Amino acid sequence: MSGSYQVSSNPHIRSKATTSGIMLSVIVALMPATGFGIYNFGPRALAVILVTIASTVLTEYLFGLYRKKMTITDLSAVVTGLLLALNLPVTIPLWIAALGGVFAILVVKLLFGGLGQNFMNPALAARCFLLISFPTQMTAFDCDAYTGATPLAALKAGEQVNVLDMVIGHTGGTIGETSVIAIAVGACILILLGVIDLRVPGSYIVTFVVFICIFGGRGFDPYYISAQLAGGGLMLGAFFMATDYVTRPVTIKGQYLFGIFLGLMTGIFRIFGPGAEGVSYAIILGNLLVPLIEKATRPTAFGYKRGGAHRGK
Repeated sequence: MSGSYQVSSNPHIRSKATTSGIMLSVIVALMPATGFGIYNFGPRALAVILVTIASTVLTEYLFGLYRKKMTITDLSAVVTGLLLALNLPVTIPLWIAALGGVFAILVVKLLFGGLGQNFMNPALAARCFLLISFPTQMTAFDCDAYTGATPLAALKAGEQVNVLDMVIGHTGGTIGETSVIAIAVGACILILLGVIDLRVPGSYIVTFVVFICIFGGRGFDPYYISAQLAGGGLMLGAFFMATDYVTRPVTIKGQYLFGIFLGLMTGIFRIFGPGAEGVSYAIILGNLLVPLIEKATRPTAFGYKRGGAHRGK
């Protein structure tokens, strides 16, 4: 009888998916946006990408030497460096890009216990850190290819923008945010591979659209809605950063609430805030609320009421 049972510690249900496999899938999915960013902005974009990836990987490697525990093979540092680069302007000084990579890995990730312990998305945390520390360099989008205000800034100023150019990506902005088509191709790759689903990005985008229809001052204007969706980092953030396994809720209801919160905050920042963007700050604030969201949406154990009381009592 005893031979019929196998006693082992949890987890009892295991997946064949590995961290390195998931990260490799994310890297592959980011290639369309990365490739278009290099095509759109030139070799300088490639330099920024290589510098940020080198800084994140080297930081994790040196910390691993210090702790005598290597983790660079899981490719998470590469993903962080790549995402950070795609959220930077092509004109960013390379030393600032490298500083952002060090901050993302050392401060946000490793000092809080490493992968799985960070309380916010490292790439976005580093971007916000750089925005606060170097606002001029982080908002300098004029380059050889494009000059003037970004489409989202022009839209906020009441100017007309070319939505088709925004969808294709022939506009100014950060390296990886300009082409909605490239981002959508990458998102489809992640969905087809089962890496992400539409709970967070879907509820995020739908909530944002509803918000700007109510508070944007233009009602249900397809042109305005399309421009808002195609402009800035909303699509990149919704599919590649809001879906981060570590910093999103694990409960299904929590993921919907998380997406709704992101949509509301992005709308508030864009419509009522002084700046044209708001995705990074919205996701960071959402990351901070994840523990509360999970606590409120945690399933009740069978036989117990919410709050821990047994039904039999």
